[in-house]
Amino acid sequence: MKSVRIFTATAAVAAALVAGPAQAALTSFSTVSGAGVNLSTSGCGSTSQACTLSGNVPAGATVVAAYLYSSTFGGGTPSGGTLNGTALSPYTALGANNAGLQGYRTNVTAIVTAGLASNTTGNYSFRVTETSSSQDGEALVIIYNDGSSTVNTVAILDGFSQTTGDSFGLGIEAFSATSSAEMRLGIGFSFDGTNCSGGNQTSQVTVNSTKITNNAGCNDDSIDANPANGNLITMGGDNDPFSTLLPTVTLDHERYNLNPYIALNSTSITVNTLNPSSDDNIFLAVFKLSGNATVCTGPDCNPNNDVPEPMSLALLGLALAALGVQRKLAKRT
Repeated sequence: MKSVRIFTATAAVAAALVAGPAQAALTSFSTVSGAGVNLSTSGCGSTSQACTLSGNVPAGATVVAAYLYSSTFGGGTPSGGTLNGTALSPYTALGANNAGLQGYRTNVTAIVTAGLASNTTGNYSFRVTETSSSQDGEALVIIYNDGSSTVNTVAILDGFSQTTGDSFGLGIEAFSATSSAEMRLGIGFSFDGTNCSGGNQTSQVTVNSTKITNNAGCNDDSIDANPANGNLITMGGDNDPFSTLLPTVTLDHERYNLNPYIALNSTSITVNTLNPSSDDNIFLAVFKLSGNATVCTGPDCNPNNDVPEPMSLALLGLALAALGVQRKLAKRT
């Protein structure tokens, strides 16, 4: 396997940050750079509290890290559950936004590695179960090494986004004519009409001052026929095409090609979000960048440093805000 560099926020960093002022928005959790580094993401949700995630990882590839996210509403907590029949380790709370919506994360590297051990097709299914009816679904992020010479960087930012407007971003090495960048979003408690027909309950996303969508959201990854509390989740995935500029709700797949919005020689990507209907939570952003980029976030971010300054666990231990938020399905019709 080609060598990779992994930078992940540590418990010590988390403790120090939690002791300070509360941090809003998404912050850097993990960055992996090196030859052969690649990414697989998927999402699913169901009121039956069970659904299937996918892992598009080539046969023979090595799993570097894998994380399972769960999105909740109404103060719910994912206290258990399984992935491929194996009990999940306790979830880490990522903080709550002003609508009381929250994301959670748990490390599933061992489970995913074992599941892919028998993979000969490059596409593996992972059955996930929930323990709380307040879970809207799950998102699976797999970082792997395919053994190629292509150098990439995968950066995971997680936490929560205030519906009233929030921002996050990262520093990168100077963007060139041969560089590439994409972003995949995970959004919880998200609804915009049956079959995403439109109902003005979506989020706006702006990248480097260019608004790329007014329609991020909807329960694209629900396996149920009808939207309801318990299946309202979407995650930009491997099988989703890139969303066009300013797409309709049905054509917004929460996966975006960022190349047109990054100027040559730029060393940063800034994302601003807004949820006018005040009822969605962007809890996850995953970036795939060409090259051996150095990624960092926060006020002291310097993309020229060899080691980033991860801040993603600053939200760890923050009190869940606005407990008991109730969002009736009738509001969404």
